[in-house]
Amino acid sequence: MPEVYDGPVKLTVLLPAYNEAAAIPPVVAEVRAALAAWPDAWEILVVDDASTDGTVAAARAAGVRVVERPVNGGSGASRKTGIHAAKGEWIAMLDADGTYVASHLPEMLSFLPAYDQVNGARVVEAGTMKALRVPAKWFIRKLAEWVSGHRIPDLNTGLKVFKRDVMKDYLWALPPGFSCVTSMTLSFLCNGHPVKYVPVGYRKRIGKSKFHPVKDTFRYGSTVLRLVMYFRPMRIFGPMALLLALLAAGKGAYDFWCHSHHTLQESDLFLGLTAVMVFVLGLIADLIVAQARARR
Repeated sequence: MPEVYDGPVKLTVLLPAYNEAAAIPPVVAEVRAALAAWPDAWEILVVDDASTDGTVAAARAAGVRVVERPVNGGSGASRKTGIHAAKGEWIAMLDADGTYVASHLPEMLSFLPAYDQVNGARVVEAGTMKALRVPAKWFIRKLAEWVSGHRIPDLNTGLKVFKRDVMKDYLWALPPGFSCVTSMTLSFLCNGHPVKYVPVGYRKRIGKSKFHPVKDTFRYGSTVLRLVMYFRPMRIFGPMALLLALLAAGKGAYDFWCHSHHTLQESDLFLGLTAVMVFVLGLIADLIVAQARARR
């Protein structure tokens, strides 16, 4: 079915944008070409994050629906605004900077509704500052795989297709910045939702990158740790308690056998009690998470 400008749709293509006036027209054209033969009704929604370069005018000239945020809040804030404003039962989301190849959308959509989320896994890293991006992303991705218990080919891909109603349950866990897409992935994986990955191409962006190598990498890592506490707290508290218990046992054995009085030290007891307290805190946190999940 054709693109719909006013009325019910099955799919909303969400384009969060900030100062992307040059990229919006070719991206919109590429999305339209990709979905020209898609059988259901669809729309394109651009969420402008208080741009200063004419992004809104470019989007309106392209004939798509536009939601304007009055204050710049970050790419995550734009995505959350778009999810609330979307008319579609399904949402396809990609960056408005021309990096993602929209022609992959029909293939990704074919995996719904069997999967709750389908992600485009980039086969190359074409972003700026690769020397900083690649090692940091690899380490954080491995941490996320350990936390979620799933292999994650691309943790922070911005090309996603997902069920809107399912994602709305986790909007509270999404941060306003770049790490929003990471949170979307982990929220689904850590709560038992089926997630699919499809290999996709990736291009150099149109215009200037907004990525800050230090600030955004720190936020990226802290987001993963925060989501662990939201959904899998024992993944943090368990290893901490085990490490403290091993330290207490090792130091206690050394003090008992290597000192002439063959007695334990106060520090041995302190380490042991700390291990027990950390483990109990983990159990309490895990219980709170389980109760919150049951209420949802």
